[in-house]
Amino acid sequence: MKQQAPFIGVAGNIGVGKTTFTEVIAQRMGWESYYESVVDNPYLDDFYKDMSRWSFHLQIYFLHHRFRNHLEMSKSTHGVIQDRTIYEDVEIFARNLTDMNFMSGRDWDTYSNLFANMTTFLRKPDLIIYLKASIDTLLIRIKGRNREFEKSIDPEYLLRLNLLYDQWIKRITDIPLLIVDSDNFNIFQDKEYLDQIIEQMGEKLQ
Repeated sequence: MKQQAPFIGVAGNIGVGKTTFTEVIAQRMGWESYYESVVDNPYLDDFYKDMSRWSFHLQIYFLHHRFRNHLEMSKSTHGVIQDRTIYEDVEIFARNLTDMNFMSGRDWDTYSNLFANMTTFLRKPDLIIYLKASIDTLLIRIKGRNREFEKSIDPEYLLRLNLLYDQWIKRITDIPLLIVDSDNFNIFQDKEYLDQIIEQMGEKLQ
């Protein structure tokens, strides 16, 4: 039986460097890259202005977009790497919005049930790479990319997401996992560390 091409998911908080990491690894490995819808997202700007009003709409949009990408990646005959996994939507972002009362219990039930039904049709990634960083690092990187809709992000919001990420990562038992500390990692300068990460990826995939 022919072995499937590798399917890698890159996970991590806002501003941690997932997009850059995905792009560099895709180039190094000759893989196809898939990115989350941010710049062209029709809800993000409204969401950051009024989270209670737009949280459910935003999460449904992300779920739809990532589900479509996930289906495409599952059928690919080439290696693929994805900027943010579909699992983070329910485990981190929608859960946090519900905990903060920005999403109602009714909307959470509808969303999480839809998520559960949709993901039964999906192939699981062969590896999840979790990029981890402190709040200070995240804030510096978010400021550096200068996205208008991100200027109002509350550090407390990022902290809550980081805590949920740590809890989620500990619960993952059915997908191989690689944790990368990215606080002092410059992917364009730290070639030795990047080579180590790629070597560890190969070991996990085997």
